[in-house]
Amino acid sequence: MPGMNRRLLLTGLAGAGSLAAFRAARAEMDLARATAFIQAAGQELVAAINDPRMDTPARRARVGAVLRRTVDIEGTGRFILGRYARAAAPPEMQEYLRLFDEIIVRNLSARFGEYRGVTFALGRSQQRTEEDALVNTIIQRPNAAPFALDWRVSEIAGQPKVVDVIAEGTSLRLTTRSEYAAVIQRNGGQVSALLAAMRNQIQQLAARERG
Repeated sequence: MPGMNRRLLLTGLAGAGSLAAFRAARAEMDLARATAFIQAAGQELVAAINDPRMDTPARRARVGAVLRRTVDIEGTGRFILGRYARAAAPPEMQEYLRLFDEIIVRNLSARFGEYRGVTFALGRSQQRTEEDALVNTIIQRPNAAPFALDWRVSEIAGQPKVVDVIAEGTSLRLTTRSEYAAVIQRNGGQVSALLAAMRNQIQQLAARERG
């Protein structure tokens, strides 16, 4: 019996070691996958911005297409709306997601800028969970100080997607969630008030781009 117990103990320890090694390998693989995903997206964004053959509208369209493939816009939009998603009528939700798509693409595009000469480099990355990694990038624009963007990458339907962007320590989705909730609360819980504010924001962003 003592010999059998010893064998069981050793087998258990070996199994635990194998499981730990499996988890570590999986975590490392996930981090590498997230990093490669952001690196490819960043290179594609920079290539579009720096392409001398494209005019400004074409660059904006190309950058927008890359961002829409990279970011989980619908999932992030629903997270930001939070409990108010249940109060939104189906047409309001459809309009909200359409407006949110335009806002997030315009905001992220503006962070990269529209002038040629943008460079993109990977910084430190860290594993958060088995399906959640934070990939740091450094963006350099002409005549501007470099700045960092951290991309939170999760597994969405088996594919890596960006679910949050952290700039200067500030989470885009948490900040926006707080701002949107405040607008709805000030207006008696009406999602329609948020939609009006979002339409106004898009008008301001468009005017700034033309500016």
